[in-house]
Amino acid sequence: MKHTSFFPMTSSFPFSPTRNYGLPSCMVSNHASDGCSFGQPSFPKNKKSRELNIVSVATDLPMVVQSPLWKEVAQEQKLAAWTSIRQERWEGELCVNGEIPQWLNGTYLRNGPGLWHIGDYNFRHLFDGYATLVGLHFQNGHLMMGHRQIESDAYKAARKSNKLCYREFSEVPKHDNFLAYIGDLANLFSGASLTDNANTGVVQLGDGRVVCLTETIKGSIVIDPSNLDTLGKFEYSDSLGGLVHSAHPIVTQSEFLTLLPDLLNPGYLVARMEPGTNERKVIGRVDCRGGPSPGWVHSFPVTEHYVIVPEMPLRYCAQNLLRAEPTPLYKFEWHPESKAFMHVMCKASGKLVASVEVPLFVTFHFINAYEETDEDGRVIGVIADCCEHNADTTILDNLRLQNLRSWSGEDVLPDARVGRFKIPFDGSSNGELVEALNPDEHGRGMDMCSINPDYLGKKYRYAYACGAQRPCNFPNTLTKIDLEKKKAKNWYDEGAVPSEPFFVPRPGATKEDDGVVISMISDKNGEGYALILDASTFEEIARAKFPYGLPYGLHGCWVPKC
Repeated sequence: MKHTSFFPMTSSFPFSPTRNYGLPSCMVSNHASDGCSFGQPSFPKNKKSRELNIVSVATDLPMVVQSPLWKEVAQEQKLAAWTSIRQERWEGELCVNGEIPQWLNGTYLRNGPGLWHIGDYNFRHLFDGYATLVGLHFQNGHLMMGHRQIESDAYKAARKSNKLCYREFSEVPKHDNFLAYIGDLANLFSGASLTDNANTGVVQLGDGRVVCLTETIKGSIVIDPSNLDTLGKFEYSDSLGGLVHSAHPIVTQSEFLTLLPDLLNPGYLVARMEPGTNERKVIGRVDCRGGPSPGWVHSFPVTEHYVIVPEMPLRYCAQNLLRAEPTPLYKFEWHPESKAFMHVMCKASGKLVASVEVPLFVTFHFINAYEETDEDGRVIGVIADCCEHNADTTILDNLRLQNLRSWSGEDVLPDARVGRFKIPFDGSSNGELVEALNPDEHGRGMDMCSINPDYLGKKYRYAYACGAQRPCNFPNTLTKIDLEKKKAKNWYDEGAVPSEPFFVPRPGATKEDDGVVISMISDKNGEGYALILDASTFEEIARAKFPYGLPYGLHGCWVPKC
């Protein structure tokens, strides 16, 4: 099989040209089997790549060769954010308007659900789609883009059979008979029927491996960041078991921290994994203080010395998991009577240092946390910030694809804020939940945050998020939050849907906001582009048009040039 070449980091990006993927022929490079050239950079020979056939600059919309699973719906043509990816893979150089900083060398990877159709069947929820991985490779002011599907067992089975074969977020396979239904239930309890569709996040471990993740433990898949190849499952070598974990572990160069909800004996295991291993080791356990089951833990925060375990009254529900048709809360159930709690565990000892009741809350994403100290330097509490939806669970059902695609212009996005938890270490039984700044600063919309990674677990000033320009039905701005001045700067393109703003610090920077913010935008015309903002001024410095609009993505990571 021949391969085209893509990311010139440690290897090439091998896309098969045995089919013509509809790449535009404008500015096709002269090339040989040892690489290609565009502008200044030249790509060295790599034993993993073969003859280079096409390198393109995406200035015109290419002829699209549709994925066998893709079905275009006429009324959705200008809603690329919520429409299945047009083809399984694409790669090419993008024309840049503006100037990309010369220091920005590496690859931004973004993961997310990108395929919501199987034959004539339409998935119902944003979170159901099969994972589409997008890569933006920056080198010496140039930008190349590629995307491809993550080859999970769920995706490959759907391709082969042209139907749903695993349980997704809201979708359940249709059974031919009662015996097949009973068999599926048995597989559910063993985890065999749960999806491995790793469509939520992507992280680079301390040892360099890059893993795409979702909330099922089996949905941990290793990919090659240089070519987006699916390399295989990330298999944990321990015996901790379990079916689900936090979709957002805390990952640094020195450790990997995760939460494992215990659905049988309600609680959470806090586990650590060292770089270069696949073995999780338990730091400690937190027993739930309320409710019939653990609260949903899509994410959680840490400080330098502590892990904060949230216990949200939106709790896992076994009965809903068994249903063939989704409820408005899907696999969860709202239990306000069970109350809400925040627990703080010492990383070193595994002991709880605080467990406090807090006001009811709903959050998908924590932003950051840090320790408060007194004048003598003693830790007296913890501050934990999150994107909080005012304890309103309707945000979950709001993400049905039908709702996103059929917006009539009314303001239907539920309000959200930067919710700040104050957790004291003085033995108090209650903590606080307050607004970190006036939500009107960011249009009362707030989600998909990133920060300068050097400030993880430390006192910080800036966060980058998706906010709202009302009226809207989904976050539609990029927002820089200044928690010191309690102000926000907002970027807005009418009719566009921006994905997570991801902060990349400038090498050697001393200021917290010295860097760039990268986002991928689906615009109102059904097209899309990569956007680069100066993180300090929050002004656009460059954009690069995609060959066609891409589906909305969720979370990303930065892989520096080696």
